[in-house]
Amino acid sequence: MRRVFPPACSILPTLRRFLAGLSFDNYAALGSDRLYLAAYLKSLEVAAFSTLMLLALGYPFAYAMARAPRRLQAMLVMLVVLPFWTSFLIRVYAWINILQRDGLFNQMLLALGIVEEPVGWLSTNTAVYIGIVYSYFPFMVLPLYAALEKIEVSLHEAAADLGAPPWKAFWRITVPLSRPGIVAGSLLCFIPIVGEFVIPDLLGGSATLMIGQTLWTEFFANRDWPIASAVAVVLLCLLIVPILIYQHRQAREIEQGG
Repeated sequence: MRRVFPPACSILPTLRRFLAGLSFDNYAALGSDRLYLAAYLKSLEVAAFSTLMLLALGYPFAYAMARAPRRLQAMLVMLVVLPFWTSFLIRVYAWINILQRDGLFNQMLLALGIVEEPVGWLSTNTAVYIGIVYSYFPFMVLPLYAALEKIEVSLHEAAADLGAPPWKAFWRITVPLSRPGIVAGSLLCFIPIVGEFVIPDLLGGSATLMIGQTLWTEFFANRDWPIASAVAVVLLCLLIVPILIYQHRQAREIEQGG
């Protein structure tokens, strides 16, 4: 059966009406309302600080995995991936039980004598950071492990033979060679954390209003889809920036290497 397409003359008026309906008023509204700006800045702050914490915790763990005996590395990788066998939402709800006033965390602190009375961890920035670092830890460790595992031990032996102390060999050899893993792990963590909704909504309070929560509110509570769409587009543009910067640097390194 032959398909009949409408003539171009009938499409052009529809296209003109569509273009005429486009407006930047919603984007202007984002700039005039401090709520959206505060949500964007809070999201970037939480994502940047969480990524730094993940790198600080994940790098030693990945380094230990890469230097472990071969027969143990597969088991260590499985232990890192093991939390993914449980639903993400269930794991976050588990942290609610752990961090509540009569939860396991406070009981442990009381038993060790670190605190004299239960601490209110829930609905705080601390609870949000704990949930994010726990949830995104494998995304940082696995790229780092993949990069560190490829580094030859003989390079460190050669550096030691040339008189370099262990810390200097680590800083001059291990860190530069593991940079692809550092960048990959940081991007894998930073980008989704910026738009995180579940963890700040369940573990955080009103002071931890991130852009993911704002986006959900505009879509489903306020049903203001034009504003919500503008928020989503701006968020997408923010997340594309670090990817473009990384690709540009990679292209420059390839050109210099060639």
